[in-house]
Amino acid sequence: MKKMLTLSLALLAAGNGHAQTGTGQEPVAYVGGEICNPRLHEGGFRYAIGTENIQVMRANRTHPERADGYGWTYNHAPNLTYWNGSFFLEYLSNPVDEQQPPGQTYYVMSKDGRHWNKPRIAFPQYKAPEGVTIPKPYYGYIQHQRMGFYTAPNGRLLILAFQGHAYDPFKEGGIGRMAREVHKDGTLGPIYFVRYSSHAGWNEGNTAYPFYTRSKDKGFREAVESLLADRLKTLQWIDEDRGLDGFYSLKDSINTVQATSYYHRRDGQVVALWKWSYAALSDDEGRSWTAPVRCPSLIMAGGKQWGQRTGDGRYALCYNPIETQPYRYPLIVITGDDGIIFDSLGVVHGEVPPRRFMGENKDFGPCYVRGITEGEQQPEGQDMWLTYSVNKEDIWVSRVPVPVKTTWQGPVKDNFDDIKPDATIPHWNIYRPTWCQVRIDKAHRLCLSDSDRYDYARAIRVFETAKKVAVNLDLKVEKENADPFEIDLTDRHGTRAVSLRLQNGEIRSCGEVIGHYQPGIVRHLAFTFDNGLLRFEGRTYPILHAVKEVERLSLRTGEYRELPNRQTPNQDPAPPLPGCDEPMRPSLYLVDNVSIR
Repeated sequence: MKKMLTLSLALLAAGNGHAQTGTGQEPVAYVGGEICNPRLHEGGFRYAIGTENIQVMRANRTHPERADGYGWTYNHAPNLTYWNGSFFLEYLSNPVDEQQPPGQTYYVMSKDGRHWNKPRIAFPQYKAPEGVTIPKPYYGYIQHQRMGFYTAPNGRLLILAFQGHAYDPFKEGGIGRMAREVHKDGTLGPIYFVRYSSHAGWNEGNTAYPFYTRSKDKGFREAVESLLADRLKTLQWIDEDRGLDGFYSLKDSINTVQATSYYHRRDGQVVALWKWSYAALSDDEGRSWTAPVRCPSLIMAGGKQWGQRTGDGRYALCYNPIETQPYRYPLIVITGDDGIIFDSLGVVHGEVPPRRFMGENKDFGPCYVRGITEGEQQPEGQDMWLTYSVNKEDIWVSRVPVPVKTTWQGPVKDNFDDIKPDATIPHWNIYRPTWCQVRIDKAHRLCLSDSDRYDYARAIRVFETAKKVAVNLDLKVEKENADPFEIDLTDRHGTRAVSLRLQNGEIRSCGEVIGHYQPGIVRHLAFTFDNGLLRFEGRTYPILHAVKEVERLSLRTGEYRELPNRQTPNQDPAPPLPGCDEPMRPSLYLVDNVSIR
């Protein structure tokens, strides 16, 4: 069926004199047909089953020691790699606003991708040599990233950043590309410039760091030179320095494309992807390209898109599937067999917490997604690892199990007995902010804790779609705070059919008290969704919203949220959310013996 659909698309396009899918006229296509519901944070889509969302850095202005050491609240554009048994993540930072000075770049490390150390400075605030002034109309120094890491053929790992001026670090506003070596112990070598912007007269004599050829380390120089010779890796730089000197092989629409991602299709051609749905092809490893075109089936705005071959030999594209620039959610993945046709769509990150700190161009939602670039080392297993920012203030990663699946077949019976404490939780979608943990404890129970007044912990179990479902679980309310614990049954679009709210010893549904519990005592909960009705402990109750079927169980340490929405002001001045830098009294919920049939 898929081959027939592909052929039909190609013949239709050719017959109309328009783009033919798989050629330079339309390098990739999404044929799944699902469109984002802008009213829902998760877009009304199914989930990529088993995905784990992990907050790496939670911005904190009044307690910098709990975050980055500086208290800066604009954090964005992360990049990710894996090398020498560790994950490395880089992101840029400004005090309050996008591209407003000063600016610097951090890096963070993790052995397993799930537990991260504190951020450290990779590239500090720029200080020009004595006598060198900022050219008009610019007014400060900032940094920018389209590429974060490069593992050279000789095994050296480089970390990179682009130095420029505020407000616009591109073209004439740029200074140049900086690099330094990452050592095996996580420390960094000296900073060098490896390429100066071709739009201005910057050189070794008027910049703060020496040119890489000055390094006495032959291996470092060889690593830089192999990077400079790699047409695919350096294509990631193209919108920071458009290459007036002919450095880039892409000629057509060179001033249009932004934020390069690329992968090799099954047929060997290279697909380059950019913002705003642009794509192009190369059949000679990046020495030449077809003219970049917009792929009409990829709906997106100015958030980055990411493409890669996954560990199962298939392909994945990740992006925000909606054309509203300030509202970038959800983050989704589409998959395909050949790198050309993509169909199945699943949510990677469907949460949009309140933005705690107002700032210029701090768009709502998870965006600017990046993965581990082709040619870099890969962690063990087949999981796809992604990084992105949320609300352009917090840094996150996601672990997406491969093959990517969005539906479940058969019953669910999870007692967690075979899962080691703090290990990954198979088949559950986990949302884990820094102050809201989701983990397996030593007694092999699913634990959800929450001390964040503006966010929550969440665990979702997808089950087989049905009109009638019986749910059983054991719940122990160990600690409570001002937020309720909510248990939802939803349909495939996230519409809540059943919503049980536990707070202050009461179990409520649609505002009605239908049961009770005692803190510190295990409470067995059994309820049934049956063709539009809720049965709980022998009685029947109306459901919250009408649905045809249900397929997700959601456990959440806070109220369901609909804000921000796409009418929430994005640029109106506002103070920080009250108390957002202080944890509140923690809650703790222990869940066991989950069965769904």
